[in-house]
Amino acid sequence: MRVTMIGAGYVGLVSGACFADFGHHVTCVDKDARKVAALNRGEVPIFEPGLAELVDANVRQQRLQFAVDTAAVNDAEAVFIAVGTPSRRGDGHADLSFVYDAVREIAPLLAATAVVVTKSTVPVGTGDEIERILREKRPDADIQVVSNPEFLREGAAIQDFKHPDRIVIGTADAGARAVLAEVYRPLYLNAPPMFYVSRRTAELIKYAANAFLATKISFINEVADLCEQVGADVNEVARGIGMDNRIGGKFLHAGPGFGGSCFPKDTSALLKTAQDHGVPLRIVEAVAAVNDQRKRAMSRKVVAALDGSVRGKTIAVLGLTFKPNTDDTRDSPAIPLITALEDLGAKVRAYDPAGMEQAKPHLPGVQYCGNAYDAAEGAHAVVIATEWEQFRALDLGRLRSAMAQPVIVDLRNVYRADEMRRAQFRYVAVGRPGVD
Repeated sequence: MRVTMIGAGYVGLVSGACFADFGHHVTCVDKDARKVAALNRGEVPIFEPGLAELVDANVRQQRLQFAVDTAAVNDAEAVFIAVGTPSRRGDGHADLSFVYDAVREIAPLLAATAVVVTKSTVPVGTGDEIERILREKRPDADIQVVSNPEFLREGAAIQDFKHPDRIVIGTADAGARAVLAEVYRPLYLNAPPMFYVSRRTAELIKYAANAFLATKISFINEVADLCEQVGADVNEVARGIGMDNRIGGKFLHAGPGFGGSCFPKDTSALLKTAQDHGVPLRIVEAVAAVNDQRKRAMSRKVVAALDGSVRGKTIAVLGLTFKPNTDDTRDSPAIPLITALEDLGAKVRAYDPAGMEQAKPHLPGVQYCGNAYDAAEGAHAVVIATEWEQFRALDLGRLRSAMAQPVIVDLRNVYRADEMRRAQFRYVAVGRPGVD
């Protein structure tokens, strides 16, 4: 099939590369000419394991190409909208201007029987507005609008795309269903459940899924605070409740709060949609509030580990991205943590395997280092803010000898208290007993 992807950002690029790998002929359209030229050379501007190799292979096999010109939609049977929907400045609503601009631009060029598919995360009713625009611009055509939300985890996006838990297709039109079934047909051996629902239901599924996962994170973070007060271990609590298959163990990892490109903006957008319809979502409201408060609270944990003051002290922060295996620092808990430490008079040295360039505009006062041990040189405390694998097995002897003071604040609970005790560190974890 001929598929066009409008937008070559994270979702568009991963989806386009995977569709091409299925054997479809895919053109990803993006307005950034430099990005397009680089992608046609096989150069990928984002860090996602396996993506650069996938793009390069399919560009060389001429199944994947990139263009600035939207003329690529002319002969496409399916056109996916995968542009950004960031939180709108001032009110938290999803900014749909990029979506609607893209639809207006491609409307005159679409084949009369094309299927337009929203991959972008959009509020309920967005598909209705897209349909209205297309009917206005192309009253003679039979263009169907489908919602097909993505459920990709950064760091595991290719695996998620090729081995999905479910594929949600929001449309009541039989012809559109047939087109999407053909697009995803190469997955039939994996037997993914094709879940056909109404368009509005599909739009809400995406937001509800992210809000529920965010709820699990905020819940276990509050339980971690209680564990610290009563002397319990949140890791064992999480495992104990996660063994119940009605609950499950995923997203029950206590830490500094959730970040990234999805959970913060999607919970905000869901709340705004609910408010617009007069439906209070008090649990989601609490989830967002708990997460915001938690990010600020992490700096206090570092201050307490250094006996009440970080003024004039050097803090090494390991990890700047919101999670490992990505270069995405959007809403990363490390950003407000470092900002707060700097406000309190600390000097911050930092290292991240992939996210330092993205962090620099937000954290200009930080000294960026070449590895974890360089960051720890002369530090009064090391803070583990992201659970990159290389931070899970640090040479503790080497680390201790580099530091001015042997203090580790482990915001991701990647170490055990007994190994920190043997290495003679003062160790502070989240919701678990530490080492004084």
